Amino acid sequence: MRLKDRIALITGASRGIGAAIAKRYAAEGAHVICVARTTGGLEELDDEIKALGGSTTLIPLDLAKTEMIDGLAAPLLERFGRIDILVGNAGIFGRMTPLHQFPPNLWEEVFKVNVHANQRLIRAVHPLLFASTAGRAIFVTSTVSREIRAYWGAYAASKAALDNMVMGYAKEVAQSNIRVNLVNPGGTRSKMRAEAFPGEDPSTLPKPEDITEVFVALAEASSTRNGEWINARDFCGIKA
Repeated sequence: MRLKDRIALITGASRGIGAAIAKRYAAEGAHVICVARTTGGLEELDDEIKALGGSTTLIPLDLAKTEMIDGLAAPLLERFGRIDILVGNAGIFGRMTPLHQFPPNLWEEVFKVNVHANQRLIRAVHPLLFASTAGRAIFVTSTVSREIRAYWGAYAASKAALDNMVMGYAKEVAQSNIRVNLVNPGGTRSKMRAEAFPGEDPSTLPKPEDITEVFVALAEASSTRNGEWINARDFCGIKA
């Protein structure tokens, strides 16, 4: 019960990595606030967590509607008084295409979810993290934020922007009780991975559950790591 009585908010929680983190956090004793677009997916997750003896709060929210994020803070403050852990996991891929052919509307949508929504999330939740005795924020990045690749377009550019934004936030809060880090899951068995690599055999990849240890370690009140870009596979001892 490494996260006993801690309050965790996770975006993109209805499936994949987000759902795996939510279930692991609940198993470690946290109350999990699950944010996602799909109500059905959230309800299924709620059933699974309750079956494990855990507890959840469900928030159906489309993060592409960034103005709606501002409304998160007040009800969470009233109910919980704080947030101990924030996991910014939600993201969209867009498509693989030459940059000069990338649809402008899709480019803007990718940035809206992968970058702008996370800035609004930080803006809304920061006071709640500050109210915790040990606020922890973890954001999910990607290898392509650092490795320049052709055709990755908006996804790569948005993750690079996310990295810069989150690392700046980590420096800003370095003297406080908040710690902020980035986690790169690497190739993981997920819907987004299948979109990027449709011909890949998913059975050759780690499952989302296999990389949750890094998210638990960074969420613990005892963790002192701040401003780090962490490869989940290396941390969890998963061979490439």
